[in-house]
Amino acid sequence: MKNGTLLAAIDLGSNSFRLEICRFNNGLFQRYEYLKEAVRQGSGLDQDRNLSDSSMERGWECLARFAERLSEFEPSQVRAVATQTLREARNANIFLEKANRILGFPIEVVSGREEARLIYQGVAHLLPTSNKRRLVIDIGGRSTEFIIGKNKEALQLESYRIGSVASSMKYFSSGELSAAAFHRAEIAAKAVLDEALPIFGKDAWDEAYGSSGTVSAVSEALAQAGWPSDKITKEGIAWLKAELIRVGHVDKLRLEGIREDRKAVIGGGLSVLNALLELFGIDELLVTPGALRHGVLYDLIDREDENKDIRALTITALRKTFQADAGQAQRVSKLATEFLRSLQTYPEDSSEWIRLKKKLEWAAQLHEIGNLISHTDAHKHGAYIIENTDTPGFAKNELHRLSLLVLGHKGKLRKLDVDFEDEHLVYQLLSLRLAVILCHARRDPESASINLEKSKDLPRCFDLKIEPLWSQRFPQSTHLLQQEVLSWQKTSWKLHLLSV
Repeated sequence: MKNGTLLAAIDLGSNSFRLEICRFNNGLFQRYEYLKEAVRQGSGLDQDRNLSDSSMERGWECLARFAERLSEFEPSQVRAVATQTLREARNANIFLEKANRILGFPIEVVSGREEARLIYQGVAHLLPTSNKRRLVIDIGGRSTEFIIGKNKEALQLESYRIGSVASSMKYFSSGELSAAAFHRAEIAAKAVLDEALPIFGKDAWDEAYGSSGTVSAVSEALAQAGWPSDKITKEGIAWLKAELIRVGHVDKLRLEGIREDRKAVIGGGLSVLNALLELFGIDELLVTPGALRHGVLYDLIDREDENKDIRALTITALRKTFQADAGQAQRVSKLATEFLRSLQTYPEDSSEWIRLKKKLEWAAQLHEIGNLISHTDAHKHGAYIIENTDTPGFAKNELHRLSLLVLGHKGKLRKLDVDFEDEHLVYQLLSLRLAVILCHARRDPESASINLEKSKDLPRCFDLKIEPLWSQRFPQSTHLLQQEVLSWQKTSWKLHLLSV
């Protein structure tokens, strides 16, 4: 990464959408611009967990403003992540389809544990080096993340479905800030967070930090009232809660440090925070400026280095865990990449080509992981593993695409739930299937006599050209290729096997 490069991270949270633009210099980030809007998308979920039209509109309007600011950015300079509300919403795809078009950059819905990992990366990079075990807590709108780590390594990660928006909607929906409402909200929060005690109890860490969201809002309010600005104590929370109860209603709230966009969710957020400190025996919670968006920025940098890209490390670990043949994975990966190169039109130094190539290589690395469960329907087992295993670094849409490629590396194409209008997915799928066929003998195939290209005369058609002598020497491979031709006839794309 060149010094002076601008990078942008977008955090689509349950309460606020944030855009952080930083300038990269000598391994560090300098804030260039920061935009935040209280979209309150989390409050737009109904009882059936569908986003309301109005909450989607607020999100789209905000992203349109972000998109204008990012109009000169390249895809490699921007990463957008969405959290609990879009993990939870049943109609998230409706929002995301339009949101992706408006923003102009892909939005990744990350899992709770991936959100926690990114939060810790953001926090750890902005803290001094220390061998102490650090507990990091982030109370968001609809989820709360817990992480224990040392220096920059996260050791334990978890996400729990409790947050400021969800708690406020349930226990402070009328805006009343009463002692009874706080009591009910705190009991409910403890019931959820009690599950975290065996992993994140007081014996598991040396110092505790709070990040972003509720922690920032409470810290700011306490600092304005004369409390220390670098930490939150039980005494400080007790004072703030008493002040809120004294005021009695969010409409009457005039405390310095509590911004207008935070008033509606301060009751729920403070309840979760108070419950958390009591339950985990935290006497003081240190306040850190690091947050999810900072972790996203550092992750963008790491993705440029294969040795630091957590996704590549995850793929290798997954292949080893399920004892997939490394040699076969490498053979398939190499040949599939050659086929993909012959089909796609992006320059080979472009971010688009690099992204397509990486995803195909990862699918090739994992295409046999289902064999450990059963050779029968191994491709189905492999796809299930990918969709349902913790995979640090990956967003849900990335995992789904990987699982589709693994599921589709053999077998019937017409039964795949694949968008055959996505031509680049089709290129990846065909490249992988052909590579698996030609490497079926588990040795390097003689591929010099084989050429794959898009048909010059027919749309949605591929020509696989093979020299006659090759067909004679490898009759089983030729037979398998002929069967592959029949498979593609049942889709909207066609494959022709030509002897030249």
